[in-house]
Amino acid sequence: MAEAYIVAVARSAGGKRGGRLAGVHPADLAGKVLSALIERSGIDPLLVEDVIMGCACPGGEQGANIARNAVLAGGLPESVPGTHVDRQCGSSQQAVHFAAATVMAGMMDVVIAAGVESMTRVPMGLPWTLAAKHGFGTYRSPGIDERYGATPFSQFGGAEMMARKYGLSREVLDAYALESHRRAAAAAEGGKFDAEIVPLEVVTAEGETVIHKVDEGIRFDASLEKISSVKLLTEGGVISAANASQICDGAAAVLVVSEKALKALGLKPLARLHQMTVLGHDPIIMLEAPIPATELALGKAGLKISDIDLYEVNEAFAPVPLAWLQALGGDPERLNVHGGAIALGHPLGGSGAKLMATLVSALHDRQARYGLLTMCEAGGMANVTIVERL
Repeated sequence: MAEAYIVAVARSAGGKRGGRLAGVHPADLAGKVLSALIERSGIDPLLVEDVIMGCACPGGEQGANIARNAVLAGGLPESVPGTHVDRQCGSSQQAVHFAAATVMAGMMDVVIAAGVESMTRVPMGLPWTLAAKHGFGTYRSPGIDERYGATPFSQFGGAEMMARKYGLSREVLDAYALESHRRAAAAAEGGKFDAEIVPLEVVTAEGETVIHKVDEGIRFDASLEKISSVKLLTEGGVISAANASQICDGAAAVLVVSEKALKALGLKPLARLHQMTVLGHDPIIMLEAPIPATELALGKAGLKISDIDLYEVNEAFAPVPLAWLQALGGDPERLNVHGGAIALGHPLGGSGAKLMATLVSALHDRQARYGLLTMCEAGGMANVTIVERL
């Protein structure tokens, strides 16, 4: 069977809502990351045959095919095409899958998988909430209502359901959130993100030109007392803004090539795409899909959870990785070793490529073999990607 390889990764440092990346148009942000990826790989940009870019809220500044606009904004040759992918939070992880599948099918040899989300400039859900506000309807169709009744599809409700189902208390979730910040702070201070982050020159709201290269969401002084003092999102619940992912602006990209391109261009592979799975699940609890999806992926790969050296399970809400660990019997010391979205931010459709960059870098840092990436997605879905470090 043909293989697909990752040969370069790049991501912006995360920007807080209204933070250092707030003044950057998402096409420009993604374009800068694409340009940096090409520079890091050393390839001729004319060889790029497609850019597949995830984005969960493709409207406004992120509309009209954000991938093509990022190619043009980033100064790549006009011959490089681009297309947008929407699998909600898993959009750029799906972009990695599509890029790899295209390469493995022999259709192309050099493809960029990427993702972007400016949650400051295009607030979460804006494309469909704005449409509904102006009388253009909602995604919730009569057929869906007939099947599921009036039960809402809510990620916040799903997080509470997950916590109840797996017996996760507020105290446990807050302790996990603290650990996310501690790991992210240690990684940032130890230079663990240096190989993946693209330093960007930005102008702050105060008019100062600075280099943005540290994830803004990390609380280097995080404490359990501060986290536990944050108000709960629903009365009687366990989820707060402190044990959920941070709203984030960011972009990321990975370069995927065929074995033919690898040899012809003299490229050094960072990782091989070993297994790729996507699975649908219950849209009501919504966030549980990574569990059966991981079981499916491991079975297809002929691996056990103990064979996986590192796992990135997106911290959309603290119950997601904790329930995943509990259900699969995973090792907490292998989970999100450099922190996760609770500390680093979750730029929605950009998170898949972002986490892939972090996973590949962490595998090399630890000289580990197999890494697994998964995340929950709106509608009750999950992608799973298993990579092998080379």
